[in-house]
Amino acid sequence: MIVLYGAIVFWTYRDAQRRGAMGWFWALVVAIFLPRVPFPGLIIYLIARPAESVDDARERDLEIRAKEVALDRDYEVCPACYKPVDNDFLICPSCMKKLRKSCTECGRALKLPWTVCPYCKTKQ
Repeated sequence: MIVLYGAIVFWTYRDAQRRGAMGWFWALVVAIFLPRVPFPGLIIYLIARPAESVDDARERDLEIRAKEVALDRDYEVCPACYKPVDNDFLICPSCMKKLRKSCTECGRALKLPWTVCPYCKTKQ
């Protein structure tokens, strides 16, 4: 039973540290209340502990920032290789995938499904 108690206190300490809580405090609370039935210190910690670990919160924040940057950028990405391309590129310079076609009349870049040039009204 002593080994089980020690393991529970140690697990509480490590889990609280990973979640950004005061590990020594929660280990002390669990150690004081642990010998009582049915482990009220452990139950209190499991109810009061933070929902996510510090690493999970940091990763979530990084993902949010990356998505915000992707939404703010002015250029598109190639659908094949996901490298940045300008809005007027006809092909991707990295993988050579055809991105747009040029207008037969004015030569401007058009999206592939367009049948009429919106700049000069020429049918394609």
